[in-house]
Amino acid sequence: EFLNATGETVSLASFRGKVLLVNFWATWCAPCIREMPSLDRLKAVIKDSDFEILAISEDRKGAEVAIPFLKKLGIENFTTYVDTRMQLARGFRLIGMPTTYLIDREGRIVGSLSGTAEWDSPEAVAMVRELLDR
Repeated sequence: EFLNATGETVSLASFRGKVLLVNFWATWCAPCIREMPSLDRLKAVIKDSDFEILAISEDRKGAEVAIPFLKKLGIENFTTYVDTRMQLARGFRLIGMPTTYLIDREGRIVGSLSGTAEWDSPEAVAMVRELLDR
């Protein structure tokens, strides 16, 4: 479980049936900050309602710091969630950030990446579209 921007509890199960890109990040993580704009562009390219980017902030102060930070970066196409108690991070056995997981409609992890990526690259867009078409 994790929290949305208004502090309500959310679970991954509530997204079942959608393709998810779950990205663990923090405001103090320089590589995370570098890849946020490419995640934003990916969601701008793939507007399908069955595709969600779950940017999970691991900042201890949660939405209080994460939301204004993303606004300052100009992130407009997805919202962030917070995992201030690191419950979700522990569930994923997170080692470092940024780390991203691609999850299919059935809730299975079909790919993961530790480190940064250009999420709006043709290869990344094709990978997400292929999962959406399944």
